[in-house]
Amino acid sequence: MIALDLSGKTAFVSGSTQGIGWAIAKRLAEAGARVAINGRGAERVNAAVQELVADGISPENLLAAPGDVTTGEGLSAALEATGQIDILVNNLGIFGAEPALEISDAEWQRFWEVNVLSAVRLIRATLPQMTARGWGRILNIASDSAVVIPAEMIHYGATKSALLAVSRGFAKEAAGSGVTVNAVMAGPTLTEGVEDFVYQLVDADTPWPQAEREFMKEHRPQSLLHRLIEPEEIANMVVYLASPLAAATTGGALRVDGGYVDSILP
Repeated sequence: MIALDLSGKTAFVSGSTQGIGWAIAKRLAEAGARVAINGRGAERVNAAVQELVADGISPENLLAAPGDVTTGEGLSAALEATGQIDILVNNLGIFGAEPALEISDAEWQRFWEVNVLSAVRLIRATLPQMTARGWGRILNIASDSAVVIPAEMIHYGATKSALLAVSRGFAKEAAGSGVTVNAVMAGPTLTEGVEDFVYQLVDADTPWPQAEREFMKEHRPQSLLHRLIEPEEIANMVVYLASPLAAATTGGALRVDGGYVDSILP
């Protein structure tokens, strides 16, 4: 059995109070890392920490690091609460369906700030210390939408395309330092937000199992799984890439997309 041991490492996962971020935080903590749970408000962050404890995670492996990382003040507060970061997971992201010609400048800017610039700012704040220590992991949660731009949310797809470029560029900045930078391309995943998104495209009165099937058949027919991915399945890839076992993997865009992208390369 391959052991993924992250004992002695501190991880920061942005947007980790629910969904994929919560699942990533749980898996990192299970591997021994001390994990900072991040969200905009202290109340929700503390609730997420308690949910993780109730799910079997030791309180010693968890930190509360509230702060809106899309703002300078919130970013500073979250980083101060965390301390030295060995593993950075840029998970924070927003999405939503909107006709392409109706997306306003303000909405484009909002998606850019949250999905791209929050990651860039966190990398700028943590990468120098990682390279000075000669070890670190930076993981940016991207999406299959980065290469298969969804017609119903091109602003989301464009930001995830940018995140692939950000990952590759900072991997070059970290070259030879012992720090790796990768993107994880998540496919359609079953989270609270995605359920709401599915019901934007499928009749709201449709029972969930049928709604999921209709969504995958009509809106994500390329999937080879024919189902939504579980958040834990994304988290498993993240924990591997965060581990010492993945030391030779950097500058990559690794897919956990259920075969959604019809290509042998990203």
